[in-house]
Formats: sequence, structure tokens, C-alpha cells
Amino acid sequence: MKILVTAFLLFAGLASAAAAQPTVTIDGQHPAGKVSPMLYGLMTEEINFCYDGGLYAELVRNRAFLDNPEKPEHWSVVSGDGASASIALDPGQPLSAKIATSLRLEVAQASGPHPAGVANGGYWGIPVYPNTTYKASVYARAAPGFTGPLGLSIQSVDGRTLYAHGEVRTIGSAWRRYDITLHTGRVPPTSLARFAVTLDRPGTVWLGLVSLFPPTWNDRPNGLRRDLMQLLVDLKPKFLRFPGGNYLEGDTVATRFEWKKTLGPLVDRPGHAGPWGYRSTDGMGLLEFLLWCEDMGAEPVLAVYAGYSLQGAYVKPGSDLAPFVEEALEEIEYVTGGPETKWGAQRTKDGHPAPFPLRYVEIGNEDWFDKSLSYDGRFAQFYDAIKARHPQLKIISSVGNEQPAQFLVHSRQPDVVDEHYYRSIDEFLKMAPDYYEKYNRHQPAIFVGEWATHEDSKVRPWFPQAKAQPPTPDMKDAIGDAAWMAAMERNSDLVIMHGYAPLLVNVSSGARQWRPDLIGYDALRAYGSPSYHALALFSRHLGDELLPVTRADTAVQASATRDSRTGRIFLKLVNPQPVAERLAVQIRGVAALGRSATSFTLAAAPAATNTIEAPSAVVPVATPLPSLQPSFTYDLPATSIVILSLPAR
Repeated sequence: MKILVTAFLLFAGLASAAAAQPTVTIDGQHPAGKVSPMLYGLMTEEINFCYDGGLYAELVRNRAFLDNPEKPEHWSVVSGDGASASIALDPGQPLSAKIATSLRLEVAQASGPHPAGVANGGYWGIPVYPNTTYKASVYARAAPGFTGPLGLSIQSVDGRTLYAHGEVRTIGSAWRRYDITLHTGRVPPTSLARFAVTLDRPGTVWLGLVSLFPPTWNDRPNGLRRDLMQLLVDLKPKFLRFPGGNYLEGDTVATRFEWKKTLGPLVDRPGHAGPWGYRSTDGMGLLEFLLWCEDMGAEPVLAVYAGYSLQGAYVKPGSDLAPFVEEALEEIEYVTGGPETKWGAQRTKDGHPAPFPLRYVEIGNEDWFDKSLSYDGRFAQFYDAIKARHPQLKIISSVGNEQPAQFLVHSRQPDVVDEHYYRSIDEFLKMAPDYYEKYNRHQPAIFVGEWATHEDSKVRPWFPQAKAQPPTPDMKDAIGDAAWMAAMERNSDLVIMHGYAPLLVNVSSGARQWRPDLIGYDALRAYGSPSYHALALFSRHLGDELLPVTRADTAVQASATRDSRTGRIFLKLVNPQPVAERLAVQIRGVAALGRSATSFTLAAAPAATNTIEAPSAVVPVATPLPSLQPSFTYDLPATSIVILSLPAR
């Protein structure tokens, strides 16, 4: 008898389990709080050639001849067909006090049909677009006996096809900047091109700061690449954290991001060695970062150098640190000061009289790497000085709760702490359901300043094996990213900001330092990864009220928000399973749903991805939905991210 009862109970349990309906329930009657107005945002730094060779639209590589003191890297002689020339760096003829060298071009033989000179291949090619206007410039001076002309052209890599050409008719013996406009005609798009500066007769000239820009976003001089900016603007970011990242700290104190050296004319910007193995031109200076924010309608989140650099050097708190604290205060004044202030006046002189908005300042970056444990003292010194002068600013600690307690700031209460998470999809799926639900709500707010999903915990992004993997994430990664975003969104009363990192990668051979990266590009083309499209779906479908969500008998991750002005509910669903799932959706406290419901679906095989050659293999699909009741079933595709936009009343 006992055996029969046990068997019956087991059968009943199995029948109950079989009948269980995967369910997501949204409480539309009792909002859990307000959505952070800082969702969603961007994090940036110079890595993967994402400024020079990427977003910063300059096409000439090593334009100031400073990348290598021994030779003019990325420059080659234009000769052949009887034309001959030689080139060499010439520190004896500096362009300026800040750019202390130039390129000497000596042409021994040349003619109109067969000029000689020097060429630059750009950052893995010069992009040629049809019917496009380029702005070229060069500083030049001539030796006695030569007065011009100086030809500037975009041409094929063998020099036999001219895509655009112009010339400076007369060159003087003193340094002067010459500007030329180049136009392409009905030519096929290609990046198999170079930029050349040539003479059609013998002579000697010195060249400095050779530049070529395509059309830029909002036609700004010294501006940003249009296709990459369009991808970023389409994310509708609320903020941009800059200038980094490791790029802020530098390998040494001397190679940190010195914002003052990034201001003013390019001829006064020497650039500096970056921490990722290549030199930065500093064409992306402090003002350019701020204009980037302005052009996206995003707030700046300013990271200031806090006295620690990547190779371990740190500045002791106290009198040694005081000059760096003052440097940060001056930087804040440049951003926010009126024209009557010293640095506000400098910003006005630089072309932007109006102050920029600023609410958040981060002290350093990843200061848990400082094993001297000096960050507590350094943070306190910055915190006290900034709060004394700018009490309205929110101060972010670069050490978050994911780090051991010994590295946290204890002597002051940060307004916000910065947490960084690079995790595998399995780790994020395990964390997502309740990671931030367990946090104490009485602690400082959280900024997840860097995060991204990778495929396998055995191959972390910083492992050598990662170099063999694709530069941008696949659909499997996007599932992990979406699950983590849903978790952060559900808890955006606490997690007030977050930014995927890295943002950009030049996918050309030799350009990448880290993966996975949100957006890929080469000299000519750009694309968003599946994770990019997941982020775009999340950022573009967001209310201002958090609605509680409960899940039952499902692996689907979820988040729900409501626009309090329209009543529209945005339900985000992430199905990590390799099979479809029929989900029961229940919205409590809602009388009815309107007729303009829409689903936005990103679904593909786990390994599916986008590339330069196939930029749209994985993209969202929008589908109008029939009239729905507050309780309905919805079929989620396998490995999918779905946004349901539901008009409610």
C-alpha cells in the first residue's frame, strides 16, 4: 500500500510539473520606483584604434611624424617611371615647439606625368567614397630654388588611378599651413587607396602635420566619422564616460591623459604614448569629447586622473597629490566655468562660450590595482576639494562592491561606486535573477562602468587565446548581455548608470587589443554586433516607472517599465534556451491593452553574428501584434531577445 501511495504522489507531482505553465507576471498597479534617468549610456577609451583610426575622422596615420623617432612610420616614397625621391625625419626643422620634427622630402627627378613625393596608407587604407568632398591640409616650407607646386591627391595604392587631386601653387620658405579641398567623382567605393603629397619637378620641401578629413558629423572641423556616430546616436545614450579607462591613467604618470595638452590648435598638440601599444594624436581632446556628448544629446561623465598609473606608480596623498587635485579642479572649471573664469575663458577661446552640463565626476579608474592601498587617501583628497568648490557634483569611486573590502573607500562616502563585470554568458545568466536584488539599498548608488559578456569562462578577454576569436560578440553573447541589462534595469533605483565596454574596434588585422567589442569597422565600413542591437532595443524602449516582475517555471529573464505619460508598458524578455518557449504573460492592474502593440525580436542561432562582410545577418524585426488582453500567451523564439511594446490603460 505504501508503495502505491508513493507512486501516486510521484505521478501527481510529475503531472503537476508537466502542466506547469512558464509565466511572467507584471504588477502594473504598484510601481517599484523610478527608472534611472541615466539609462542607457556609453563608456569609451582609446583602445582597438577606436579614436585614431576610428571615430576621430582623421585619415592620415602618423600625421605629425612622431610615432617613431627613428623613421617616418606609415609613410613611403612615391617614385617610378623615372621619378625619384627620398624622405627622412628632420628634427633640425621642427614644425613648432610642441611638434619638434618634420619630414624632409627631397625630389631628385620628377615631371608632370611622373611626379615624386611621399604617400600615407592611412589606418589600413584611405576610404574612397563617390561624389565626396575631403578637406586636406599640410604645413610646408621650401628650400631655396623651389616654389611649387605641391600636389595633394587620393590615389590607388599603385599610384596609377587618381580619385581626387588638388595642388598648392606656391610654397614659401617659412612654415605655413595650406588647405586644399579634394573632390571624388563617380568612383567605386574602396579602401585600397593612399594619400600622396608630390612634386612635379626636382626640389626639397619640409612637411609637417599632414591631414585629410572626410565629411564629419555635423560638419565639425577636426570632427568625427559619420557612420560610427550614426550608430552611436541611434543608441540614444544618456551619458558618455570619458576619456577612459586605462587611457586615463596611462602606463606612467607622464603618459596619463593630460587634458591641457589636448586643447587648442592641432599644431600645439604633440600627442602621447597610449597604454595599448600605439601613440595617440590627442586629436580627440577634452573639447572634442565634450562636443561628442553635445552632438549625441548625452551628459558627460568626467573621469579625472587620480594619481595612479598602470605600471604601478602612484602619487602619495598630501602635498605630492595637491597639483593633481588642482588639475582636476581646473578641468572641471573648463567644462562648467563661465567666461569670467580662467578656464571657462579658455573654453570660450577654443570656440565654445557656453558651459557644458556636468553632474558626475569619477576619481581615477580601477584603482583596486593600486596595491599600496593609497586610493582611500587619494579619493578623500579629491572628494574634499571638489565638494568644497562644487557641492552639487556627484563623486564616483572607481572601486566598487565587486572588489575585496580592503580596496574600497572607507574614509568618505562616495555618491556612486563603479563596478566592472566581464563575465561569461553562464556567469551572467546565473547572476541575473537576483544579484542586485540582494544589495543593501542604503549604500551608495552603483555605476556599472564597464561590462560585457564573453562566450567561455576558460577564455577571458585578456587571455592570449581570445586573440583567435572574432572581435565582436555573437548572438550567444547578446543573450548574456540582455539578461544582465534586464537585471540592471530592474534594479535601476540602485544601478543608476552602466556602459558596455569596449565600445569600438577596428577589425583590420593588427588593430585589435581586446574583445568582444560592441561595434566593428574598417576604413570603409561599420556594423553593429548582435549585442549592439540588443542594447539599442533596450535603450530605445524604456519607460520612467519600474514595474515589479515575477517569473515562474521559466528560464526566461525579464524586466518591465512603464511610460507614466502614455501608459505604454515595455516588457523585455530574454530566452537563453535553444528551444522556443510558450510564455504566459499576466499584467495585473491594467484594464485593457490597446491596438498598437508591437514586438521587436532579435533571434538567431547562438553562433550567428554580424561582420564587415555581413553587417545585417542578425538584426531586430518589428512585428505589429493583434489586440491582446492583459493576460495572453506569447511564443518566444529560441535564443531570442524580445521587446513587447504594449499600450495599456
